[in-house]
Amino acid sequence: MRPDGRQNNELRQIKFTHNFTKHALGSVLVEFGDTKVITTASVDLKKPKWMTDDDNRGWVTAEYSLLPSATNTRCKRERDKVSGRTHEIQRLIGRSLRACVDLEKMAGMTITVDADVIQADGGTRTASICGGYLALKDAITKLMSDGYLQENPIIEPIAAISIGIVGGDIRLDLNYEEDSHAQVDSNVILTKSGKIVDFQTTSEGEPYEFERMIELFNMAKDGINKIINMY
Repeated sequence: MRPDGRQNNELRQIKFTHNFTKHALGSVLVEFGDTKVITTASVDLKKPKWMTDDDNRGWVTAEYSLLPSATNTRCKRERDKVSGRTHEIQRLIGRSLRACVDLEKMAGMTITVDADVIQADGGTRTASICGGYLALKDAITKLMSDGYLQENPIIEPIAAISIGIVGGDIRLDLNYEEDSHAQVDSNVILTKSGKIVDFQTTSEGEPYEFERMIELFNMAKDGINKIINMY
């Protein structure tokens, strides 16, 4: 039995609250159990400065922040330089969101998705991707309604979930207690059609068998399908 009474293949209680903030074009409070993240999508009607004049794409990027009181011990704000962990996570979020859009259909436009973790209990990066996708989708819907986009650039939905092996059992959607004791720690990001955007898996102890990895992946895929059906 898991600490919170769930079955091994059971997700935590998941909730998406749209239009959570007033000013962002898209905003979603995403909750995976006790993990809570505010995701917002802001639009700049110009392409990034680094993009060349003959590049006809738009761009989607992301920033991630763990607020000081999000964990049981206060973490410092990253004011001048982000940590390696933060840099890795926000690159992962941005890369994942770009995978689900046709950037050429949003030429001359930059959408920045911010993920601010207000309470952390494991799976903050995967929750940020799910909420970030929905904030992006809401922003795009408004841009189309206002005439800034002629076509919907979203190719298909994406979702992400954490999964691991704890005490010899494969468990879906790990909370912090489980994640801190996992022998294998993985994050899976898939499109609705099942295409792999990212599959990160690490053995924290002894190496594990290929067959277990396939079992782990398939359970994650089932979980992701359930999340996408909640959108």
